[in-house]
Amino acid sequence: MRRLLTLLMAGSLVLSPFSTTLAKDAPTDKKAASKDDDGQPPSTETAVRSKHSVSINGRSVSYTATAGTVIIRDDKGEPQASVFYVAYTVDTGKAEKRPVTFLYNGGPGSSSMWLHMGSFGPVRIATASPAATAPAPYKLVPNSDSLLDKTDLVFIDAVGTGYSRPLGKAEGKDFWGVDQDVSAFARAIQRYVTINNRWNSPKFLYGESYGTTRSGALVDVLQDKGMAFNGVIIMSSILNYGMRMPGYDEMFIGYVPSYAAAAWYHNKLANKPADLKTYLDQVRAFARGAYATALAKGQDVPPAEADAVARQLAAYTGMSVDYIKEANLRVDPSRFRKELLRNERRTIGRYDARFEGTDEDAAGETPDYDASDTGISGAFVTAFHDYVSNELKYQSNLDYRPTFGDIGKAWDWKHQAAGIKRPLQTAYVAGDLAHAMRTNPNLQLLSVNGYYDFATPFFNTEYDISHMNLEPSLRNNVHFLYYPSGHMIYLNTEALKDLKGDLARYYDATTHS
Repeated sequence: MRRLLTLLMAGSLVLSPFSTTLAKDAPTDKKAASKDDDGQPPSTETAVRSKHSVSINGRSVSYTATAGTVIIRDDKGEPQASVFYVAYTVDTGKAEKRPVTFLYNGGPGSSSMWLHMGSFGPVRIATASPAATAPAPYKLVPNSDSLLDKTDLVFIDAVGTGYSRPLGKAEGKDFWGVDQDVSAFARAIQRYVTINNRWNSPKFLYGESYGTTRSGALVDVLQDKGMAFNGVIIMSSILNYGMRMPGYDEMFIGYVPSYAAAAWYHNKLANKPADLKTYLDQVRAFARGAYATALAKGQDVPPAEADAVARQLAAYTGMSVDYIKEANLRVDPSRFRKELLRNERRTIGRYDARFEGTDEDAAGETPDYDASDTGISGAFVTAFHDYVSNELKYQSNLDYRPTFGDIGKAWDWKHQAAGIKRPLQTAYVAGDLAHAMRTNPNLQLLSVNGYYDFATPFFNTEYDISHMNLEPSLRNNVHFLYYPSGHMIYLNTEALKDLKGDLARYYDATTHS
């Protein structure tokens, strides 16, 4: 409990979930509105409900969609933020006994729109992945791969993104940091659970990208407050930002299997193996073995050893031996994205290496843009606006922010990690996640990964989880899934179908009556 209070106070946000002042109206303040907004966030909790149905596995599922806001407050009961969410709850059965999953993207500075419109909600946007999606009109389709048959879903926008905004005297800096963000999400989830009578429901967190960083700390904070979780699902994960510090080689080691997967996909291997999974097992062994050993020697690696490692790395990744040696065996992912298809005057995507782009200067050092980002952003943003206004009937005088760049620029990366007395200078949450699993030995961790993800490579995730120092009795609580897709795994509709089936089995095994 003491660590929880320290964490929340460090973000100037003290939790008081059972205060009788929670339901009172919250005054607004002009400072709460961003320079990009003409309107004010709602000062009271809102909920716009509508009835729908969707066919999942050949069965019609009736559900209620709720687009609304919860108000989170400080320890004095003063309002600090209006947090926007969209919830989907099945109409049949006892709601309090059904699983409920809280989903969010990351950034920092991203709304939950991407997961909401692309993954497990009852509708999704159809895209041309892995090609660029054509301009409007876009097509929203019923999602037969929705998770609604297994769990209710609550998509939450971080404060400053989507329609979520500070209130009263609060400012963005009160929420824009590792621990400040965790505090806000903890209170928003507790508030939602309270007003919707979901305390006794099986509970899950589902984060993507920086959302996995959030989940690692958030589950520990919520459990420290008495809200135990059945499972945490981390998709396209980063649990340790310290890995990216200059002078360390783990990032380069972690990218090698992803480079190999991209080379395999784009047919840049001299003798392409038939099976990607078996091939990547060989690459993992090389990356953690001969390659890691060579990098550990730094500038003192013997020339013969460097030459042998460069030749093997070239064989696995499709790069030339000379290019690898000129990069001192350490090829930055942006360079690789430019280099792999250079002779075709094309680049590959960062979020999803299956996507291809073109640059003005084919001889340049790095890609001009991420084709896997620009190829789908217009479709997601347009579809969300159309869907929320016309289907969910939610109206707001605020601009909906799919992402908000000011947040990333102002982010406070310090983190008061579990078991560490002084705040870390950058986010490392694998230890928090491990602490949550030790204190709740029934907590099930599921790591979901895309082979072609160049934003959060799967091999780094494997490294972080393998260094959580879990006892053997807890290691069976950790599960891994892999798909032939990128950061947003659901963009590959075949992968989405497989992922839904795997998640259905995970929920069945993790919940109990």
